[in-house]
Amino acid sequence: MAIKYSEKVIEHFKNPHNVGELTEPAGFATEGSPACGDQLSVYLDIEEGTHVIKDIKFQSYGCASNIATASIITDMAKGKTLEEAKELTWKQAAEELGGLPPVKMHCSVLAVDALRSAIKNYEETHLGKQFDDSLSKSNVEKELEKIIYGKVGVDILTLKLVKYVGVDNENNIIIDLEMDEDDKFLDDVKKEIREHLAQFEKANKIEINLV
Repeated sequence: MAIKYSEKVIEHFKNPHNVGELTEPAGFATEGSPACGDQLSVYLDIEEGTHVIKDIKFQSYGCASNIATASIITDMAKGKTLEEAKELTWKQAAEELGGLPPVKMHCSVLAVDALRSAIKNYEETHLGKQFDDSLSKSNVEKELEKIIYGKVGVDILTLKLVKYVGVDNENNIIIDLEMDEDDKFLDDVKKEIREHLAQFEKANKIEINLV
C-alpha cells in the first residue's frame, strides 16, 4: 500500500528549505544512521549575546518524510533563541506539515533530535555547559522516548510497551517489551532501541526481552 502524504509534506520534499551546510558552524550535530535508513546533519549560526539562531542548514539522507521534517523544523527554529528552539517538539513539526503517516513519525523525532543535539554542541563548546550523558536508567528512558511505534505513530514509553528498564552492575542495559513476536513492527522497534542506546559507550550489552 502506498504511503499517503499531505500536500505540505510533498511541497517541502520537492522544494526543501535551508538545505546545505555552514563552513564554520557554531553548532553542529549528526543523528541517525544511513544503515538504519535515515540520517540528518544540522548546522547552526548563533548570534552571540542574544543566542538567536541567525541561520540554520541541514543535510539529509533518507526518505521524503526525513527531508520534509528537516525542512520544516529548520524553518521553525530560525530566528528563535536557543531556549525557544529547544522547546520545539516532534509533534509540533508533524502538525506544521499537516500530519505524517504513523510509520513515518520517527522522521519528525529525528529532526528535533538533530536540532537539539546541534544546540547542545554549541552550548558545550561555546558556553561551557556540561551535561549528564552517563549510563543510567533515566538517560536510557530519555532515549526510549524517541522511539516511535510505527503502527500508531506514538513513542513506546507513552504506549507502555516498555515494561522494564534497568542497568545492572555490569553495565548491561535490560529492556522488557510487551509486544507479540509476530508484530510486524517488532524488528523496527528493536533496531531503533539498539541504535539509540549505542551512544552509551560504557554499555556492555543491550538485552531486549519480550514479556
